[in-house]
Parts: sequence; structure tokens; C-alpha cells
Amino acid sequence: DKEVKKDSNTIIDCPPGSACVVMESIRNADYCILVAEPTLFGLHNMKMVFELVKLFKKPVGIVINKFFESNNLIEEFCKNNNVKILSCIPYTNDLFTINSSGKIAVKENESYSNLFKNIFDNIKTEVCL
Repeated sequence: DKEVKKDSNTIIDCPPGSACVVMESIRNADYCILVAEPTLFGLHNMKMVFELVKLFKKPVGIVINKFFESNNLIEEFCKNNNVKILSCIPYTNDLFTINSSGKIAVKENESYSNLFKNIFDNIKTEVCL
């Protein structure tokens, strides 16, 4: 374990699922951001990690990836469990094309730059950075 400076912000990106690395990251986190896709598999995976977050009594927010309006399983889960949705990343062909070309969305399209800046601003508000 490396010591982290008190005035620094560290974001730890974990793989999907509830493996040991995810558990260790949750254990040492001040705030947990779950990124989930609104599919049955995405909901199942998110629920497993959400249970770990609850077990460690950590504050949590959710970013819905590949968001679409109708019958959004993640959005419904958040409403039913009083979990804050930090943002929604839309499910668009444009974003898919940018990513599949190996390009960085925030550099290719100002709307994505604004979207991800807003996500970070929401996180900073929640964590009081």
C-alpha cells in the first residue's frame, strides 16, 4: 500500500464483477462509483457490487452507460433503492463509432467533453472535493 497525499484525488478503475480487487478497492474507498449498463446482465453484475458497497457502508453513486429511455433497469433499481444517478452516458452510434475507431470521445466531440466534465463535477459535489 502506497501512502496517498491528503490533498490528492485518486480514482481506482476496477474490472466488472465482484472479484477480490474490487472488494479491496471498495474497502479503501471514500466514495464508490458504479458504472452499469441497463441490461439484465448489467443489472445482475451491478447488484453484486452494490451489495459489497453496502457491506462496507460506503457512499455510492451510479453512472448508467449505454443509456436509453424506455424500461431502463438500472434507473428503476436506483429509484427503488434510493441510489443517486450521477449521470447517463447515451447509447449512440456516434459514441460507438468514435470508440471503435480508437479515438477519445472527449477530444472528438465537445458534447462528450461536456458530458464527462459534468460527470466529474457531480462526483466532486458528492465527495466534496
